[in-house]
Amino acid sequence: MRSIWNGAISFGLVSIPIKLVNATESHSISFRQIHTKDGGRIRYRKFCELEDVEVSGQEIGKGYEDADGTIIPITDEDLARLPIPTARTIEIVAFIPWDRIDPLQMDAAYYLAAGGAQAAKPYTLLREALKRSKKVAIAKFALRGRERLGMLRVVGDAIAMHGLLWPDEVRAPEGVAPDTNVTIRDKELDLADALMDTLGEVDLEDLHDEYREALEEVIAAKVSGEAPPEAPAPEPGGKVLDLMAALENSVRAARESRGEEAQVKDLPQRKTSRPAPKETEGKKSTSKTAEKKASSTRKSTAQAEKKTTKKSPEKKTTAKKTASRKRSA
Repeated sequence: MRSIWNGAISFGLVSIPIKLVNATESHSISFRQIHTKDGGRIRYRKFCELEDVEVSGQEIGKGYEDADGTIIPITDEDLARLPIPTARTIEIVAFIPWDRIDPLQMDAAYYLAAGGAQAAKPYTLLREALKRSKKVAIAKFALRGRERLGMLRVVGDAIAMHGLLWPDEVRAPEGVAPDTNVTIRDKELDLADALMDTLGEVDLEDLHDEYREALEEVIAAKVSGEAPPEAPAPEPGGKVLDLMAALENSVRAARESRGEEAQVKDLPQRKTSRPAPKETEGKKSTSKTAEKKASSTRKSTAQAEKKTTKKSPEKKTTAKKTASRKRSA
């Protein structure tokens, strides 16, 4: 890998010659500007305002524009003679736990390569010291015309440096969070937890840039004279009216995508919107009591009727005896 900066790490009185190389690379597809009428390339030419002539890159330098519009030339020699110790040195100023770093401060990443055989031992010493301390080194360095903040950590057998933004370069999240009072129920949190557990973890190596792949397919189709692939129809969207239902459906869909059975009983149970009132049991018991009373009443009536039926022949016999006595008399 080609180095973009040569210097040294200042570790107290220890100086470690190093080379700075980029730790990341971009795979994005770049485009050229063209004239849509005939496909010709659009190029930018650089002209001097005073002479109105085109100038080459070798003739272009740096300049600072003052408040009154005056241009003050700044040469590479001026920058090399800056009165700061970090002009060609990565100066370690402290060692802190890694969780003290706000991820919002993270910037570009670099690898620090040992600059020759004489740098091997001090380089290894710093690497092993960082490993054993489980800390990261905070350093200051100058790159591309400005002093920067950096964080040194161990990656495999190498030392990596992440550029850090200065604390005053990180904006506060004012006006970002919703200003409406919202109440989150425990059931909603339970379903959100279930969805997070169902989605689980992922190996970052399995993720890839689908946009770039689709763009490559379009370019390949145009090169071969074929029609570019059509985009799939967008899924119908809409407002989420029932957050609980949306969470439950999300858990089911995530489980089905993993080949798991999405059973409702596995999900946190929701409370129904119309729970059965406690009085229902009382009403049921009351109705049962009424039925028992009506049944006993019917039984009593039936028994009374039976008794009446048994007594009625005696009454008929007595009436017949009385009638015969009257005829005899």
